[in-house]
Amino acid sequence: MGAICFFNTAKAWGGGEKWHFEVGSYLHQNGHNVKVFARKDSVLLQRLQEAGIPSEGVHITNLSFLNPFKRWSIQKMLQKGNFETIVMNLSRDIKIAGPCAKKANIARIIYRRGSAIPIKNTILNRHYFKNILTEVLANSEATKKTILENNPKLFPADMIKVIYNGIDIDSINQTAANENHSQHKEIQLVNLGRLEFQKNQEFLVRLSKKLKDKKVPHKMIIGGSGRLKEKLEHLVRQLDVTDTVELAGFIDNPIPFIQKGDVFVLSSLWEGFGYVLAEAALCKKPIIAFDVSSNPELVVHQKTGFLVPLNNLDSFANKVITLYNQPDLRTQMGEAGYQHITTHFDKKKQIKKIEAYLINGA
Repeated sequence: MGAICFFNTAKAWGGGEKWHFEVGSYLHQNGHNVKVFARKDSVLLQRLQEAGIPSEGVHITNLSFLNPFKRWSIQKMLQKGNFETIVMNLSRDIKIAGPCAKKANIARIIYRRGSAIPIKNTILNRHYFKNILTEVLANSEATKKTILENNPKLFPADMIKVIYNGIDIDSINQTAANENHSQHKEIQLVNLGRLEFQKNQEFLVRLSKKLKDKKVPHKMIIGGSGRLKEKLEHLVRQLDVTDTVELAGFIDNPIPFIQKGDVFVLSSLWEGFGYVLAEAALCKKPIIAFDVSSNPELVVHQKTGFLVPLNNLDSFANKVITLYNQPDLRTQMGEAGYQHITTHFDKKKQIKKIEAYLINGA
């Protein structure tokens, strides 16, 4: 078996970087020949080096694929590693590392897709998917669907493999067991995510306003940091919900935060794989989310929570009221959600599937 190369030049830490780190670490610890190329000043490279995972810093920009000297440098780097497989996560990485991998005679050139956003049907994308990439690895059925949404012939569907992100159930169980479950009269709604357009937390502020107008005792606790912070703070004041909405800021440990709530609410417009939904379910919290992208793969409607139409404020509020009035249903859904996640998304099982796919093509 030849060596495996992971190529990810993102600076910030996100779901894709977490996946590259965890998979690279697992394969390395299990005796496989692995190397990860990451951006020189990135969180990913720092964590790889701290963990002793074979890694190397690189620096490319969105226009590096137009630079012949940079292409030559990347090609030589890949040839030196004698890699059989390369896994890439970003479109800019595909543009430069993909063609370089092909020139370096790397047999398997894999695009790991973790975002449920339709791929644009451009000439450049058609070129890479037809002539460069050999396989695509998607993190959900919803992500797989969006790859071919704008062009069903962009890539062979049978060459798109779906393997869900794994959840470290044992670790979450241990953390959750150490947390106290506080009792409160109002219903506590919690949300966790980056304060960005995709996560759509403005909807939650408006939801709190509607619940307040309906005289539903509640607290909306939104965890996370991001570019929408000031806009959200202004909206909270504008709608006069400073007494019911709390912007909790960056959350270092999600489990104790999620445990504060009675219900987990997700307002995301799309999710490639809603990792935080799995975490909430493992905390035995019922979930209310939109019926979009991969959410139905993690939330079983009317069993582990509720899925409502996108941005439908009335429907969302009604489901909150239902769970407010029926605490026994909250408990029942929480237990069902826990069982659903432990059955289908156990990290130990999923990472073995990834190992088999990358090592044996299975």
